[in-house]
Amino acid sequence: MIPSWILGIFAAIMLVVAAVSAGRLVAARPWQRGARRAALADIDVAHLLMAIAMAGTLASALRTLPGGAWEAVFGVMTAWFAYRVVLDARVSGARALAGGHCAPHLIHAGAMLYMFAAVSAPAAHGSGGTGGMSGGMSGMGTLDLPILAFLFALALVWDLDQLSGPGASGHYSLAVARAPAGRVLVGVGAPAAGAGPGAAVSLAASATVAGEPAGIAQVPPASGPAGGTGLLAPWVATGCRVAMGITMAFMLLIMI
Repeated sequence: MIPSWILGIFAAIMLVVAAVSAGRLVAARPWQRGARRAALADIDVAHLLMAIAMAGTLASALRTLPGGAWEAVFGVMTAWFAYRVVLDARVSGARALAGGHCAPHLIHAGAMLYMFAAVSAPAAHGSGGTGGMSGGMSGMGTLDLPILAFLFALALVWDLDQLSGPGASGHYSLAVARAPAGRVLVGVGAPAAGAGPGAAVSLAASATVAGEPAGIAQVPPASGPAGGTGLLAPWVATGCRVAMGITMAFMLLIMI
């Protein structure tokens, strides 16, 4: 039996994650930046909902929704991130499954759906007490199909390891990759492999008309959450992800 004060610490951490995620949404105001920016807010929304659900699971006094409602929420969330992973895979191929932007969040959503669905009838495990996962850890039995809990926990540990590697903040960037600010040639190809220096001169000349560079586009600097400061700084989102990953793995392992 895990001491209640340990569960309380994890619950408090989840409340902090929920508050930070809500603050990021307010600061970013995605509803004022068009459909594209609103779509990029899905990760902060996911963090907010998962943190609230886990806090209520760890401490019954923080319970918000019944277990069945959370199953529906995380079912929709899992489907959404699965859709996003498919879109990423069309662009990046198999790399989207291992290191894509949305794959880790699909794992998180799937783990949450599994945890709530697998303990929908805790009385069958002899736990007595409160019903459903939202009743608090002390009123829960073990998870059905514990091998899934172990696999999800391994996937979460793998994700945490990825965050500690080079380019971790870029891996988690909430904004799509953009070219750096500056002037770039548009519609001008690169010289063919093996072509001499004359080919490069010809290409440069073709990009100039009447002494003025043609096909030059001004690329705006990246903006939005990934390049923000304060709550919108990349390390804040990464910190939320780390806290949630550790808490989720902890919950899965003590329920096996």
